[in-house]
Amino acid sequence: MRKHSILFFMGGIFSLMIAMGIGRFAYTPILPLMQKELSFSNTVAGYLASSNYAGYLLGAILAGAIPLKQYRTISLRISLIISIFTTALMGLTYSYLLWNVLRFLSGVASAYVFVLSSGIVLDKLATTNKTNWSGLFYGGVGFGIFLSSLIIPILNQAFQWEGTWIGLAVVSGILAFFVWIWFNDTSSIVETKNKQETFIQVPPTKWLPWLTVAYGLEGLGYIVTGTFIISIAEKTSSFHNHATLVWMMVGLAAIPSCLIWSVLSKKWGYVKPLVLAMTLQSIGIAMPAFWISQTSFVISALLFGATFMGITTLATTLGRQINPSNSSRTIGNLTAIYAIGQLIGPTLAGVLSSFTHNFNAALVGAASVILIGAGLLLNGIQFERKSKKINKSRNFSL
Repeated sequence: MRKHSILFFMGGIFSLMIAMGIGRFAYTPILPLMQKELSFSNTVAGYLASSNYAGYLLGAILAGAIPLKQYRTISLRISLIISIFTTALMGLTYSYLLWNVLRFLSGVASAYVFVLSSGIVLDKLATTNKTNWSGLFYGGVGFGIFLSSLIIPILNQAFQWEGTWIGLAVVSGILAFFVWIWFNDTSSIVETKNKQETFIQVPPTKWLPWLTVAYGLEGLGYIVTGTFIISIAEKTSSFHNHATLVWMMVGLAAIPSCLIWSVLSKKWGYVKPLVLAMTLQSIGIAMPAFWISQTSFVISALLFGATFMGITTLATTLGRQINPSNSSRTIGNLTAIYAIGQLIGPTLAGVLSSFTHNFNAALVGAASVILIGAGLLLNGIQFERKSKKINKSRNFSL
């Protein structure tokens, strides 16, 4: 049973590596390679990124709205197939229109995989009282980013940017084989009842809109760095065609980050770590606007990698605890508002950078938006204090 649980967990991690780490975020390090060969503007790059996030928004809404409780495994598998094929096809066409369509479909698929795999894994962890393991699961995005950052320079040198997309699709296909045989939704009605007894509302349901708005602002702000950090680094004299190293730093920091934030949430509750993570992230995002050097980009990448998936881990786990009876819908709604922010962010940043001829204003704006989101979360700390008292009284009564 223990071996089966480990394989199940690895299957969940691989699913995030495919759809998120590669299918969704590989665009960031491949973008400067495509721009170098094809010379399209930052505005066009922003539109391509926004197409992906528009698809992500639609996928999140559909995954949250359509009841898929009985069909989560098959829906996840179909979404993985779409993700792999859209990644491969990016390297087989030179049409901006088709690229936008492919990035849109990839976004739909990645949202489905994220929402469904999150629901399956968090439900499973809830039944065994190991919700803090969610950090390890969400580390799959960091593993995917790190893996792609290792592979992309090799593929680009051998096959140019076209072969890079195709090669990543092949790697994704190999990982998908293991997802297929290891990762299945085994939740049951009995387990659902247990879940509802396991969690109390911390903070209560009425606080969920605050979390939702703050998470939307996070989506709006973080995606500017998530889309353009390599392009920004590539244009500085500090890197000289080695800007993919910055993305590698993001992946390395992201791998353990979710686990670390989960451990902190065990000690502090969820709101305090969320506020801290968003504050640190805003500092990292703004840094290259004021200090341009290899050191500043590495620190920025590490702060970004250490927080962006940690924030997702904390927000989705907290959202699930607030409404445990319908985890996929709650996570879907949070992911949808996050995706709305992502949809707006790259377009605004792309247009702004084309107008100002740099990304400084976009970076400062993104950092400011995230700080505002962190401020909105502060009133949740009082609810967690009350909740701890309720937890203690429950434990004594048991």
